[in-house]
Amino acid sequence: MLEDFLNQKPLYYKEIDYTRMPRAYASIKEKLKIPKIIQMIGTNAKGTTGRFLAQALRLSGVTVGHYTSPHIMCLNERIWIDGKDIEDAVLEAKHERLQEILPQEFIASLSYFEYTTLLAMLAFEACEYVVLEAGLGGEYDATVVFENILTVVTPIDMDHEAFLGDSIEAIATTKLNAIKKEAIIAKQKHESVYGIAKEIVQRKEAVLHSVDDILNQEEQHYIKKVACQIPQYLRDNLLTSMAAAKLLGFMCDPKGCIEARLFGRMSKVADNVIVDVGHNALAAHSISKALSPKKYVVVYNSYKDKDYASILKILQPIIKELQIIEVDDPRIAEQNEIERVAESLLLSYRKFDKIAPNEEYLVFGSFSVVATFLKGFNG
Repeated sequence: MLEDFLNQKPLYYKEIDYTRMPRAYASIKEKLKIPKIIQMIGTNAKGTTGRFLAQALRLSGVTVGHYTSPHIMCLNERIWIDGKDIEDAVLEAKHERLQEILPQEFIASLSYFEYTTLLAMLAFEACEYVVLEAGLGGEYDATVVFENILTVVTPIDMDHEAFLGDSIEAIATTKLNAIKKEAIIAKQKHESVYGIAKEIVQRKEAVLHSVDDILNQEEQHYIKKVACQIPQYLRDNLLTSMAAAKLLGFMCDPKGCIEARLFGRMSKVADNVIVDVGHNALAAHSISKALSPKKYVVVYNSYKDKDYASILKILQPIIKELQIIEVDDPRIAEQNEIERVAESLLLSYRKFDKIAPNEEYLVFGSFSVVATFLKGFNG
């Protein structure tokens, strides 16, 4: 079974062999039917922007797939085809097919993400278009082995510094090097990202567009009006996705796209509970801005490699109390380290145990935090 097979593979690596995925793809390339690819790169907003775009293409009458990661509750969430997550039986059939055509050395050595990326491409063979989200970085990401017709660049910020670099310039360069022929860039927090993008597309003789290049003022005004129905920090994502759709020759009413946004992005799971899979400073800024000036009980935990001190400082204005949720993951930070940061910020804190009906909650910190919470919350 696929689940048993993937459970043998580590989800994360301290070091990555960047030659492995290109070699694996080359070994089966002639046996795959690859649709038209739209590549999503960036630090934040890849998932929601990609889903808005996939839905826009679907509403325009084409068959479309969307590959996103990681998942919250089950692998099926990563592979979306024409409005639905892939079914278990289809996943198993594609797994069996991949086992047949992939050389044994790659069956054994491919990472969890690399294998599921190839699995997704098998699942997408009947699609006309695929919105393909990079997992980590850009230039060497497993998804970049496929030729694409467009790269969509979402906001770039600090994240995964151990792999991508310790500055915005280094991280932006690594991500933007994934651009191949044509790209559209979303509104950026860091001005330097625009300059790096221009340098890279000039060197590659590619074409770079901004949202303003594609959408006129009247179109932007209407999309922003529609976007008032979704959380504030997702509104630019809708604008970017509509610009990408228009650039590809498709234009649909954005009203049909807003309900397609991915679960786990400012999602209400109860009248008093919001969950968000954000895990870095840029996401924390967006959440804090969207929810201010209200105060929330923040159910939180973090991976060791995240700058949780900065994240909690950003969230501080909306934190009524910090409740630390236990997460069974070797990458999770030590609880006493989270407590130390809370004390330095003069935050009231304790261990999370249950939801109180008279409090407002924000569950935030990572996909693992949200998954852990939902498993307990749903019994």
